[in-house]
Amino acid sequence: MSYQVSITDHSRSRFQASAVRLLIIGVGYISGVLATVWAAAALYFDARPPFPGVLTAAAFLILIVGTLVITRASRKGLFIWAGSIAAVLVWWFSLSPSNNRNWQPDVAKLPWGEVRGDQVTLHNIRNCDYVTETDYTPHWESMTVDVSQIKGVDLFLIHWGSPWIAHAIVSFEITNGKYLALSIKARKTVGQTYSAIRGFFRQYNLIYLLAEERDVIRVRTTFRKGEDVYLYRTKTTPADSQQLFLAYVKWMNAIKSKPEWYNALTSNCTSGVVSYLAQAKVGGISKWDWRTLLNGRGDEMLYELGDLQIGDLPFTELKKQAFINPVARKADDAPDFSQRIRAGRLGFSQAGTPIPEAR
Repeated sequence: MSYQVSITDHSRSRFQASAVRLLIIGVGYISGVLATVWAAAALYFDARPPFPGVLTAAAFLILIVGTLVITRASRKGLFIWAGSIAAVLVWWFSLSPSNNRNWQPDVAKLPWGEVRGDQVTLHNIRNCDYVTETDYTPHWESMTVDVSQIKGVDLFLIHWGSPWIAHAIVSFEITNGKYLALSIKARKTVGQTYSAIRGFFRQYNLIYLLAEERDVIRVRTTFRKGEDVYLYRTKTTPADSQQLFLAYVKWMNAIKSKPEWYNALTSNCTSGVVSYLAQAKVGGISKWDWRTLLNGRGDEMLYELGDLQIGDLPFTELKKQAFINPVARKADDAPDFSQRIRAGRLGFSQAGTPIPEAR
């Protein structure tokens, strides 16, 4: 009896070892295929002249497939496969961004700031005059801000398609009734358009755009089609607001002296500020919350964390009253644009006032 049990246990152990081995091999091959697809896409999008991207990617795939077929996926063939992917990875990380390119007029200048105690002089604040989305005259202005007077932070969340993805813009109340908006985005050259797929590769520089709300919000509510803009008042304290503002100035200055790549996953409109807030332990935000990646649900996350001015509204009602497109269109280019889009909204000067335009 003990002999039979011993044989059974041995067979079970061999079966488990074989299953684990097959699982490891399967995961390895799947990872290799995914890495190969990424490497081919990187060559397709990021290959520089005189090497055409489509030909470079095709040659890479032919090399991989040909090697595996000729070697019958032997150990030598697998080493060549892994080495080829590693070579592409090394090349890809060697690509350097540059501030000296033919930039589109709306991102032609980088903002930066001079810090002298509580006084920060900001340069290249964008303030465009729009006729249409593509017909505009950019103006670049300077302003001195007393950081000790910054009172709070507002959040704009812009949806243009999927409810899971949004663009976030942070706005600082620098004095009573005066706001400055900061939008972290892809910096495009003349002729480029934004592509979410290209955003995962080395196609765009990163820019911390500093702008008047009447510019960066109005272009989305009034001139672009299919963008829904929501405005929330956060509970960020004046002290935390001031520290976050100085962090933005530091990031803007760093980009000016050392450009960085934009990446739709790792260096986008929310990744940097989320990491900062998590490290500074502001608002209970965690960079591991999935909604910091799928940021279209970011307002719901902040609601659950208690970081938004909500009164006694459930989230669905708060989101309805946060929708600002109709009132922003009505305000148009009025000098008090920022006051008009906030009037009567929860958390602002006339909290609780009904808003007919909200949907």
